[in-house]
Amino acid sequence: MGFFSKIFSKIFPSANAAEVVAAPPAPAPAAASAPARAAPAAPASIALGDVAPILDAMPGANALNWRTSIIDLLKLLGLDSSLAARKELAGELHYSGSDEPGSAAWNTWLHKQVMRSIAANGGTLPPELRD
Repeated sequence: MGFFSKIFSKIFPSANAAEVVAAPPAPAPAAASAPARAAPAAPASIALGDVAPILDAMPGANALNWRTSIIDLLKLLGLDSSLAARKELAGELHYSGSDEPGSAAWNTWLHKQVMRSIAANGGTLPPELRD
């Protein structure tokens, strides 16, 4: 089971974690002269429910900033939030940027990509968590 699957199964314990896949990263804007390519196939999604109320109801949610912090989100879910664990998650989510691992920009990208992947797998997110 991949790291993202662990996150997903903590939010939706009844979901089949084996079927969960991390969404590909958002594509960078293409240059005007670049040929058009087909978008990668999105994973099949199933309606699972609203993510925010589930996370808000977890013990300790009111003391953590899980809506913007990947570290707090992982802590809320009872998962390893160390830099090594976040590097593993970033690899699984296909991070290819140049930000230093552990930097604010890197952690922000990681949180947003986790939220996109949750939505791609059927979780419902409020607008402020979608992007």
